[in-house]
Amino acid sequence: MRAAINMISTRLVASVLVFFVSLAPGAAQQADPARPAEPAAPALSDGQGAATPQSPIAMAIAAAMPASIDPGLTEVYAARVFEPVWLNEQGLTPNAHMVLGAFADANAHALNPQNYNPIWLAERSLNAESAGDWATLDIDLSIQFLRYATHLSSGRVQPNEVNKALNVFPDKPVATELFATAEKAIDFSAFLDSLAPQTPNYARLQIRLQQYREKAANGGFIPVPEGEVLKPGMSDPRLDALRLRLEQEDYFAAADHSGDVYDGALVDAVETFQSYHGLAVDGVVGPGTLAALNTSVEAKLIQMELNMERRRWMPDDFGSTYVFVNLADQRLKVVKDDKTWHTASVIVGKPYHATPVFSDEMTYVEVNPYWNVPRSISTNEYLPQLQGNPNALSSKGIRVFQNEAEVAPTQVAWNSYSKGNFPFRLRQDPGDGNALGRIKFMFPNKFNIYIHDTPSKALFARAQRDFSHGCIRVEDPFALGDILLAADGYDKARLEAIRDSRKRHVISLKEAIPVHLTYLTAWMNKDGSTHFRNDIYGRDKVLLDALAKAMTKNL
Repeated sequence: MRAAINMISTRLVASVLVFFVSLAPGAAQQADPARPAEPAAPALSDGQGAATPQSPIAMAIAAAMPASIDPGLTEVYAARVFEPVWLNEQGLTPNAHMVLGAFADANAHALNPQNYNPIWLAERSLNAESAGDWATLDIDLSIQFLRYATHLSSGRVQPNEVNKALNVFPDKPVATELFATAEKAIDFSAFLDSLAPQTPNYARLQIRLQQYREKAANGGFIPVPEGEVLKPGMSDPRLDALRLRLEQEDYFAAADHSGDVYDGALVDAVETFQSYHGLAVDGVVGPGTLAALNTSVEAKLIQMELNMERRRWMPDDFGSTYVFVNLADQRLKVVKDDKTWHTASVIVGKPYHATPVFSDEMTYVEVNPYWNVPRSISTNEYLPQLQGNPNALSSKGIRVFQNEAEVAPTQVAWNSYSKGNFPFRLRQDPGDGNALGRIKFMFPNKFNIYIHDTPSKALFARAQRDFSHGCIRVEDPFALGDILLAADGYDKARLEAIRDSRKRHVISLKEAIPVHLTYLTAWMNKDGSTHFRNDIYGRDKVLLDALAKAMTKNL
C-alpha cells in the first residue's frame, strides 16, 4: 500500500538526478536549430485587442493547448502570448531543471515522484525534434508543476471530500499567481522550498521521517515475543529482545542495562516509550504496550506520511494566541507568540460521536452555565427515562420547556411522544452536577462543539479519553480561563469567586481567540521526542485509502 502512495525506485531517481547534474545551469550546450528560438518580433494584435503568437514555438503552444487544461494555466499562457515558460534557445531553462529535480525528490515530502513524471519529461527534452514536441513538453511541465505545487502546499486530497468530519478547506495555489511569483523569483530554489508548509512542525516531522526510513533500510524493529505481563522487578527471558527493540528506536542505550531483572534504566525506557505512544505510563509491558512495541517501522512510516499530508492542510499561521486541540492525543494547549503557555488533558467524542476537525474563534466564556440538552440526547437518552418515570430528571436539575414556557414533567403524557414529534427543550440548571461543569468556553460553530468543565473528573486519569458526545471536556478549566481571560481582567481567583456565587455570568472577550481542533496521530516535538497515537476514529485508514486512490489517478 505504501508503495502505491509515494515510492519510486532508487535506481530511477538516481538516473534522473544524474541527468539533471549533466544539464545543470552552466553546462556547455550548443544551440540546435530544432530547439525553440527566442521570438524575433513583438506580438501583434488580432484586431480585437488580444495579442496573437508570433514565434514558431508560441504558435505551436497555442495550437497544442488541451481543452481540459486548468483555466488558470490558459490565462498564464495567454498573458505571455503563448511564449514558453520552461524553454529557451538551448532547450530546458535552469528553472525547468530545478523543477524536474524537485519532482524527483518529492519523496522527501512523502509525495510520489511518479505523480509528476520527471523521467518521462526529462527523456522528452532529449528526444524533442519539432516545435510541436517542445510545445507539448512546455505545457506538460506546466501542468505537472501546478500539480506538484498544489500537492506540496495544500495536500494531495481535499479533506472534506475524504471525510465529512474534516471541515478543513486548504487554499490551493492559483495558477496565475503561482507562475507570476515563480517568474519573479530571484532565488528559484528558495521559491521551490517555499511551496511546502513553512512551519517547524512540518520540518521536524520531515526530518524524523527520513530517520525512520533509514531505520527501515537497516532492517527495522525486531518483535518482542508474546508472554505474561512483564512488571518491574520480574525476570523474563525476553529482556534481551526488549532491550534491543528499545535501542532500535532510540529509547535506550545497550550499556544502560544488563541482567535478567526488569528494572532501572530499562523500566525508565519503557515508561518513556509509553509516554510517547499515549499509553498509561506505569512501566508494565502488558498487551497494549506490547502491541505498540511490535508495530513495524513500515507502519510508523505510513503514519508519519499521513500526518505530513494533514500538516499540508493547515495554515502556516494559527494566530499570535490560539488554542490547539489534538483529538487523537486528547490534549489541549494554549500557544502565545510560538510558546506553549498551558497544556491540559481533554476528553473527546466517542467513536460514534466523533469530534469533528475545524477551526473557529472563541468569543465568550460562561461561568455557571446552563446546559441546553441537545435534541439527540433528549430524545435518545432522556425521553425513555421520562416515559418510565416523569420525575427521572428532576434530581439532575433538568427542567422541561415548551415554547419557552416551563412545563411540569408530571403533566406531560411522555408515552405520546417520540423522536419525530418531540416538542420540548430540556435545560439543566447551573451547579456541581451540571454536565458542562462550572465553566464553558464558546467558539460558536455549526457543530455545537465547545470546551467545558465536567463533573466526571476521574476520567482524566485514563490514558485514552474518548467518552463525550462530541464536545471537549477539559481538565482544570479555571486554569485555562486564567490564561485565556488575562487580557480581559480575569484571573483564576476571580473566576472561582464567580463560580462560588452560583450565578450565571457571561464574559465577552475583547479579542476573539482562534481555536483549532485537529487530528494528528504522529508528530515530533521541539525536544526531539517523536509521538504516535492510536487512530481512535479510524481516520488514518480512510486517508490512506483516499491517497492510494488519488495517486493511481495521478491527480
